[in-house]
Amino acid sequence: MTIMKRIAVGSAVLMIAGVALLHAQKSRPSAAAAAGNGTLIIGAYPKQFWIIDEATEKIVGTIPFQSGIPRRTALSRDRKRFYTVEAAMEKVEILDIAARKTVDTFGLSEGNRKVRIRSVEPDPLQRFVMMVTASATKLVDRFEVGSPTLVQYDLKEHRIVRTIPWPNGEERQNANIQFSPDGKLMYLFTDQDVLIYETSGFTQVDKWELSKPIEEGFGRLEMGSRDVFNDEPGFYTGISVSDPVQHRRMMGIARVNLAAKTVDFYTLGPSSGVSFAMAPNRKVAYGLFEDIGRYEFWKFDLEHRKFAGRTEFKGRPRMGLKTSSNGKVLYIYVAGNTIDLYDADSYQYMRTITLDGDMTTELFVFPNTPSQVSSSAGQ
Repeated sequence: MTIMKRIAVGSAVLMIAGVALLHAQKSRPSAAAAAGNGTLIIGAYPKQFWIIDEATEKIVGTIPFQSGIPRRTALSRDRKRFYTVEAAMEKVEILDIAARKTVDTFGLSEGNRKVRIRSVEPDPLQRFVMMVTASATKLVDRFEVGSPTLVQYDLKEHRIVRTIPWPNGEERQNANIQFSPDGKLMYLFTDQDVLIYETSGFTQVDKWELSKPIEEGFGRLEMGSRDVFNDEPGFYTGISVSDPVQHRRMMGIARVNLAAKTVDFYTLGPSSGVSFAMAPNRKVAYGLFEDIGRYEFWKFDLEHRKFAGRTEFKGRPRMGLKTSSNGKVLYIYVAGNTIDLYDADSYQYMRTITLDGDMTTELFVFPNTPSQVSSSAGQ
């Protein structure tokens, strides 16, 4: 072989190798911008949950949803099941995440009486769910609309076993509920107090008066946006208080220990409508500020108890925010069928994951790989 032929063959080999390397780089996000090795799961139109490999950003499976369009979804404490209300708000479907199938479905409507399920919250032991319901009965000449009701639904007996009276007789459209990690206590948050119930007979055993200032000079606590998925069980992070002297709301971050009824609180400044999403390590958190034509990322340094800055970005109408499993990427989602990825340090837009249908539920970010989620959805 002549020298020229050897050079030509060598160049061809290098070119093929270069093309192969480029293809490999395009098929997988770069290490610097990798979001982690977890699993993303989100409900979407028309009737399924998409399962996305976080490392490759590719759809790797689905969980069929039999009741229609999946909407409001609660995750069980062990992270193994979804409790999902369908779009018509008449049925709750329980999904086994690992098996990717429905294990139970129930509803409360009968005949001409329609019962809408506004919210659902499973207890940690998955014995029952707490729901806010509202009924509408079709009569000959009119509809008779019932009042919102807080009920306990037994998952084994498939029936409502108890109605919980509204605090002070004040009806509400939704209920902010949290359980103790062992499932023995239920915390019902109101505008003035946290009412504490034991979960055997649902008698009120204690009350935490939030209307009382946590320290001199502050107003009452106001439970704001929080991140249930990344927060420690038994704690509530993300609170604002009001300044009783200036009559204005103040933004602050607090770590509330529900069992001990203690608050570790620090102020950040005047209040703004900002969402709250913690990184998995709980050392930093991010927020979204949304105004007409103006969108900003906010960063909170939870470890050093300070506001870490704000950065304007292009954004889009109706946004939700989640952090990746390694905390290095921010996911912007909600409206439409796309999830935009932003670098958590620079806030630079990186790329977009496109789904085959519009998103209809919250985005869930599991730390485990898809294969691990298929065997066990727990941590």
